[in-house]
Amino acid sequence: MEQIYRNYWEVVLDSAYRRVRDEEIAQDITQEIFISLWENRSRLMIEGSLGAYLQGAVKYKVINYFKSAVIKDKHREDLLLLIGEKMELSAENKLMLKDLNKEIDDAISGLPEKMRQVFWMSRKQEKTISEISIELGLSVQTVKNQISSALKLLKERLSYLLFLAVLMQLI
Repeated sequence: MEQIYRNYWEVVLDSAYRRVRDEEIAQDITQEIFISLWENRSRLMIEGSLGAYLQGAVKYKVINYFKSAVIKDKHREDLLLLIGEKMELSAENKLMLKDLNKEIDDAISGLPEKMRQVFWMSRKQEKTISEISIELGLSVQTVKNQISSALKLLKERLSYLLFLAVLMQLI
């Protein structure tokens, strides 16, 4: 199997890249093909050349990728339309929303320093737990605990905001 990988991975990657024009996606497709080949090795009955089989696998993986991308785009458009309809807020609701955001920011500011920093990096800067761990020199478990504790504290401090948000939807 290792020999097959060495002989064909570059051909499969190039073929996938030519079709999707994205290195990362092409690498994912290539990896999925070889994982599938490995997992199904005892059941596979390849007639003809292995190269032709792998080219066919690339073709079908690329088709599936584009199908899923089209579906995601369609749902994204639907979601944007829905959000657009909901976001036509009255002046009063806009003020209420501004106040809600201030309450949330104040609650975050009230967190202990390290917890606030970890939470901010996780939610606002969208960093992974590993990235935060490395950047702050903390263990992965400490980062997870800090985020969990921050969410628990914010939930306790802001539980009344859920009621206000529901009221805003009804108005």
